[in-house]
Amino acid sequence: MSKLKVTSVRIVFLALFVYLFITGKVMLWLSLFATTLIVGFFFGRIYCGYVCPMNTLMIPTEWLSKKLKLQTKKTPKWLNSGKFAWIVLFISISTMIIFNIVLNKNLPVLLILLIISVFITLRYKLEVFHNKICPYGILQKHTGRFARLSRRVQPNKCVGCKLCEKSCPSSAIKVSKENKKAMINPSLCHQCQNCSLACPKDAIYYGASSDMKLKQKKFNM
Repeated sequence: MSKLKVTSVRIVFLALFVYLFITGKVMLWLSLFATTLIVGFFFGRIYCGYVCPMNTLMIPTEWLSKKLKLQTKKTPKWLNSGKFAWIVLFISISTMIIFNIVLNKNLPVLLILLIISVFITLRYKLEVFHNKICPYGILQKHTGRFARLSRRVQPNKCVGCKLCEKSCPSSAIKVSKENKKAMINPSLCHQCQNCSLACPKDAIYYGASSDMKLKQKKFNM
């Protein structure tokens, strides 16, 4: 799939999200999200790469941030524990329940998170929100790690150029210091094709692992 087609798919889902939000049918979107959690066991985190409206808006936001020289490579230390995303998830669910049952109102949590994701991306790299803040991402991470199909690297073709590593929005790819070969963490991979398009040797493919030992090898973050 070309970059143009990928962008088109994202825009279609963004338009669907806007439509469902305006018409008050947000529960249908949440149902779609729940479905992609199950799909993640087979095809990976395709929700994050193609469906998520936050990701769709964060991509041009990052481009703007770089143009205005607002972005920093540093990550706030208080986010490094990885627990904050769980806290955000708990707060999101709790507030939705309280507003719906107690106050009989629908709190636009999805819209609030979308706005937050854009502001976070104006300052920090995409991976900060994806991996350390997003409450939906933390759930996708735990199903995506078992993906039957995912982006994978053919070691015999990889030259360790790190172009894939630099292109990854979720920091799912690391080039080993020992053998200079790239490895992809399926729990973080959005299946977005950035790495495949960046690779000069066509070493990255989407499919099942042909080497179970490589699949089970510990990913070095």
